[in-house]
Amino acid sequence: MDPERLIYPMMKHVLLGPAMRVAFLPSVSGLRHVPRRGPVILAANHLAFLDSFVLPLMVPRRVRFLGKNEYFTGPGMRGRATATFFRGVGAIAVDRSGGRAALDALETSARVLEEGGAFAIHPEGTRSPDGRLYRGRTGVGRLAMRTGAPVLPVAIEGTDRVQPRGRVVPRPGRIGVRIGAPMEFRGRDTATPRGRAAREITDEIMRAIQKLSGQEYVDAYAPRPENPS
Repeated sequence: MDPERLIYPMMKHVLLGPAMRVAFLPSVSGLRHVPRRGPVILAANHLAFLDSFVLPLMVPRRVRFLGKNEYFTGPGMRGRATATFFRGVGAIAVDRSGGRAALDALETSARVLEEGGAFAIHPEGTRSPDGRLYRGRTGVGRLAMRTGAPVLPVAIEGTDRVQPRGRVVPRPGRIGVRIGAPMEFRGRDTATPRGRAAREITDEIMRAIQKLSGQEYVDAYAPRPENPS
């Protein structure tokens, strides 16, 4: 059996999902905006490593997301186990060095949506170093235009308190997820150059996330940590 098909429901409904509900007592609002089927992009702020698990485990759909390539390329049995785990919970490997590798990740993400799947993305590209909301990278806008999938802005709250930077194992504490109304961008590049349209769309999405989260907005890209974990 495909391990991904087995591991995902086990993690969501038997192991991680119930444990997270007990440890974090999550409040989730706006689930009515998540379509039961069909492509949808969940665009969320990014406060902690834990964020990548929050949406897949709290949203009542199978959700795919991007994961650092390092999670899939570790040596030995531990590396293989880690790769199997991340694939099983829905992660797609992405090489953050840019160029062709980043385009390949975008192609893979688009295929998820073109096949009618749900895809989660953190437009900031990396975790916020200080709790503020940083400028979004335009991949989310390009995905929305290419696939026609609606975008749901999402605010994740409290994960930076239960898992501050440098902490591997989160501590118990309350977290929250707020999901906003769908945003449609199909055809936005008809009369506007694609690059400019992607920038405008991304900025609109970030404003919607900021409205939900209440974070201070920084009109600059978040700095990547020197020693990411």
